[in-house]
Amino acid sequence: MTEETTTGGAGRRVRVVLVDDHRMFRTGVQAEIGRTETTGVEVVGEAADVDQAVTVITATRPEVVLLDVHLPGGGGVEVLRRCASLMSAPENPVRFLALSVSDAAEDVIGVIRGGARGYVTKTITGADLVDSVFRVQDGDAVFSPRLAGFVLDAFASTDAPPVDEDLDRLTQREREVLRLIARGYAYKEIAKQLFISVKTVESHVSAVLRKLQLSNRHELTRWATARRLV
Repeated sequence: MTEETTTGGAGRRVRVVLVDDHRMFRTGVQAEIGRTETTGVEVVGEAADVDQAVTVITATRPEVVLLDVHLPGGGGVEVLRRCASLMSAPENPVRFLALSVSDAAEDVIGVIRGGARGYVTKTITGADLVDSVFRVQDGDAVFSPRLAGFVLDAFASTDAPPVDEDLDRLTQREREVLRLIARGYAYKEIAKQLFISVKTVESHVSAVLRKLQLSNRHELTRWATARRLV
C-alpha cells in the first residue's frame, strides 16, 4: 500500500467492516484506508471469524464489507450465506468486496456466487482499494483486470442453471421468507431477521403458498428441501 491513498470523492463517506483472521493485516488496512478525513472510509468494525463477522455486520450495518475468503468457521462464503438478507435489503443493502491473497478459481467463483460484488487481491494499493470500496458502495462490480477476465471465462464455461418456473414466480423477499420458514423459524423470528413486521411475514407466506399451490408450512418445507433451498 502506498502513502498516496486519497478520498474516493469530495465529501463522500463510506462505512466499512474489515473481516480477516490476521489481526496485523486488519491493523495495516485500517491504518492505510481508515484515515477518514483523507480517504472518506470509516472503519466501523472488525472481525476475525465467521461468527464475529455476522455479529459485527448485523450490528453496524456498514455500506461495504471487506471480506477475506479463508476464515475460521466456514470461510467467506458462509458469511455471505448468513448475511444474505442484509445484501438483499431494499434500503441500504450491505455490499461485500472480497479481499484475499488467493486468486484460485474455486475461491473467486465461490464468493461471487455467494453474492460478493467484487474480488481484489491483497497486492492492491491503498488508493486502489479505497476506489474499489466506493465503487462497490455505488453498486459496481469490481475486479482486478486479470481476475475480471478470469471470472468471465469461468462463468462462460459453466452450464447455465436450469430454469425453475415455480421458483421464478417468487420475489426475492418471498424466497428469503420461504427459506427461513423451511428452516423452522417462527414468524416473529423471521420478522426480526428481515427487519419487517410479523404481518408482512404472514403476507409473504400466504403469497408463497398461493403461488406454489401448497396448503401449509409443512408442505412448503418439503418443497424447499427437495430443491435444496434450505
